[in-house]
Amino acid sequence: MTSSLHHRAIENLGTRIVSGDLPAGHLMLAEQLEEELQVSRSVIREAVRVLQSLGLVETTKRVGIRVLPASRWNPFDPQVIRWRLAGNARGAQLRSLAELRAAVEPVAAELAAQNAPAPLRLELVDVAYAMREAGNSGDVPRFLELDIHFHSLLLSGSGNEMFANLMGQVAETLTGRTVHGLMPDHPHEAPLQWHVDVAEAISRGDSAAAREASGRIMRRTISQMSDSWTEQPRVFIPVRR
Repeated sequence: MTSSLHHRAIENLGTRIVSGDLPAGHLMLAEQLEEELQVSRSVIREAVRVLQSLGLVETTKRVGIRVLPASRWNPFDPQVIRWRLAGNARGAQLRSLAELRAAVEPVAAELAAQNAPAPLRLELVDVAYAMREAGNSGDVPRFLELDIHFHSLLLSGSGNEMFANLMGQVAETLTGRTVHGLMPDHPHEAPLQWHVDVAEAISRGDSAAAREASGRIMRRTISQMSDSWTEQPRVFIPVRR
C-alpha cells in the first residue's frame, strides 16, 4: 500500500509539474501536499526525493519545495519523457527524441555490423521479420513489443555502453507514440522493409548499408512527425561558466 501511495504521489506531482500546472517557481509545503494527496509525511518525503533526483524540484529549509524550470530537468529519465509525452510539450519531446535517435541509431547500426556477437545478429533478423509480419497483420501490441526489442538490440549490439543505456528512452518514445495514436495500425511497407534491411546488413557485417538503412528509418520518422512540433519552442540549457 505504501509503495502504491508513493507511486501515486510521484505521478501526480510529476505530471502536474511537467504539464505546467505547477509552474517553475511555484512553492509547495509538505503539510499542504499531505492534505491534498491524502498521504503521510513519509510518502511525501520519498516522492519529493525522487522528484529532486529528476531535477523537477528543490527543497529549501524554512521555505518549502520549489518547482524548477525545464532547463533543470533530467531529459533522459524515462519518467520525465513519459510525462512530457502525455502533456502539452509532446511535440517538443518527440522532436528532441527523434533528433537524438537520428544522431545515434545509424551510428549504432554501423557499429553493430562491426561488433555485434553472432547470436544478437541472428536475433535481430528474426525480430525484424516478426515486426514486418505483426505490422502487416495490424497487431499493434505485438508490433510495439517487437519494435522496442529491435531498437534495444540495435543499441546493445553497437558495443557502446552509452548507446545501450538509451534503451529506456527509446522504449518510452515508441510506447508514447503508440499510446497517443501517433502510429498507424498498419505501418507502411517501406519502413518495415528498412528494418529488415538494417538487420540483414548487420548480420552480414555491412556497416555502410546498416547505417544507410537506419538513417532512412529516422529520416522518415522525422518527416512523419514534424507537424507535431512546428510551433513548439526549444529548450536552451544555460552554459555553466
